[in-house]
Amino acid sequence: MHYTVDIVEALLCFVLGAVVGSFLNVVIVRLPEGRSLMYPSSRCPDCQSSIRFFDNVPVISFFVLKGRCRSCGSRISLRYPVVEFITAFLSMALYLRFGLTPAYGMFFVFSAALCAVFWIDLEHMIIPDAITLNGAVIGVLASVAGLIPPVDWKSSLCGVALGIGILYVPALIYHKIRRAEGLGGGDIKLLAMIGAFCGPEGVLFVIFFSSLAGSITGLFGMIFRGSAPTAPIPFGPFLSSSAVFYVFVGRNIVNYFYAMASYL
Repeated sequence: MHYTVDIVEALLCFVLGAVVGSFLNVVIVRLPEGRSLMYPSSRCPDCQSSIRFFDNVPVISFFVLKGRCRSCGSRISLRYPVVEFITAFLSMALYLRFGLTPAYGMFFVFSAALCAVFWIDLEHMIIPDAITLNGAVIGVLASVAGLIPPVDWKSSLCGVALGIGILYVPALIYHKIRRAEGLGGGDIKLLAMIGAFCGPEGVLFVIFFSSLAGSITGLFGMIFRGSAPTAPIPFGPFLSSSAVFYVFVGRNIVNYFYAMASYL
């Protein structure tokens, strides 16, 4: 489908994404620690001074402050502006892809959740159930309401089931054989959330590309960093990135392979 692009709407979507990205930074820091996302207000992790509203402008404040706290001068993690900019960019890109439609809203929620999962798993090697389980429920309900075409409720439920089964069974077999955890339960629940929004085709797409990217990353780690073959690698970032990739171009790729298969 084609939508008329309005430059003002696109910029507003970018700003909205930056603001949501600022909140995601709070989620990334506090959720793994079990702290409230609302209270207290944002503050410097070193000196604990409250961050003034004019020092909390997404992306811009980081550069105005030259990456340092105004009160104590300690360095601010580069992750803060990166998350804000990525979320802003995704919001605008989704607007360009879907227009101001319910699909834009639902996939923005989905992408924001994936962004939070990406950084939390990267930094803590955990994937909070609060994101994935609630996200899966939201995805199924959105499909029932017809908000994420062409994924209907049947496709969404099949995606959830496939997302759970396609990782749970290998993980169970690996645990039985090696007596060790191969894939964490968080990865399984994350793929269930992805299935709720993207359906079974999306699950297969994400598994393929995330496994490929993870294998290449692991190989490079062994070659250039001397990592052990058994060194743990968080899989959440690969699943999340592949899911975002699917939202934008995955269905076109899947349709292309369907068309190629029809000629065989």
